Amino acid sequence: MIVIEPEMIGWGVLAVLGLALLFQLYYILVEFSGVGFGKEAEVQSTVNEPVSVIICARNELKNLRAFLPSVLDQDYPEYQIVVVNDCSWDESAKYLEEMEDAYPLLKVITIKEQEKYQHGKKFALTLGIKGAKYEKLLFTDADCKPVGNQWIKKMVQRLQGDKELVVGYGAYLKEKGLLNRWIRFDTAQNALLYLTRAKRGKAYMGVGRNLAYVKSLFFKNKGFANHYHLMSGDDDLFVNETANKKNVAVELSPESFTYSKPKTSFSHWIYQKKRHMSTGKYYKGRDRRLIGWYFISQSLFWITVIASLILKLNWQIVVAMVSTRLIVQMIVYWRGFKKLGETDLLILTPFFDLMVAFIYPLLAISNIFIKTKSWK
Repeated sequence: MIVIEPEMIGWGVLAVLGLALLFQLYYILVEFSGVGFGKEAEVQSTVNEPVSVIICARNELKNLRAFLPSVLDQDYPEYQIVVVNDCSWDESAKYLEEMEDAYPLLKVITIKEQEKYQHGKKFALTLGIKGAKYEKLLFTDADCKPVGNQWIKKMVQRLQGDKELVVGYGAYLKEKGLLNRWIRFDTAQNALLYLTRAKRGKAYMGVGRNLAYVKSLFFKNKGFANHYHLMSGDDDLFVNETANKKNVAVELSPESFTYSKPKTSFSHWIYQKKRHMSTGKYYKGRDRRLIGWYFISQSLFWITVIASLILKLNWQIVVAMVSTRLIVQMIVYWRGFKKLGETDLLILTPFFDLMVAFIYPLLAISNIFIKTKSWK
């Protein structure tokens, strides 16, 4: 009979903690650092080719009134705005009709409700893309607004040469409260990872709040055919399928950002997050492993830290490991958050980091047993 001494358990816990720390340091220093420390690629030339901006909306009257004017008022020589009014039963149709009369550059495509045929956002997007006049396409949501009138110019300037996709940053509006900061932290941290990967020719996702690509790429990929049956994935899965080492550009100038309305309750955020996480299993294998090992090592790190405290292990070693990770993370995140305009989140990073380590696994497990459905 093998007897395991308490001392052996203690050293085993510390060994796991050390291994998790090494994984975390690799991710923070390599996979999260490109936004804050990487150089921005120079724009090849100033090309103001026409572009179609596509927005899908279902019962978004309030948001259309608040945000559509800022999209219509862009400083760009030639563009159109395509709004797909997808089966709205509020007063969206009336408002869009009035705006279409006032703005010749606005084109409204209306989808009528059909009892025998239920569809998701991908159908609406496909109609918008087919109805778009121009080859270059720029996407955002009805509850989003560009930071200013240079948004189209900044995003589209990257869509030239061999670049077919442009990944931008879709932020959330700053409001009062801890929930707002949590949502913005989660968004900014994820952006550090996927934007760094994109800058290094390994793009695995983008966000539909701020994304551009060419129409020919959409049709070459047969649109959303490979994941049309999924409610989510019109942005991240499309990028995951079509991105390669050469065809993706990243635009991170502050003038290129969009801002969206965040969820106002934690339960609504959980529902949204679960929906986003549900598409992860359809990513390419390398991307699933990339994301998976980060969050596994992050959870293991904090679990073993807590276990070390409970077992009263050598506190000097534990404090040294936690301090090392925290210092490195704060330096990298400070540079990255500064680039994204989210520096006010830095002070809460240790607390939010701990939340991520325990909330994400719970959401992943719940996704196995509870399926989410949504138009978006």
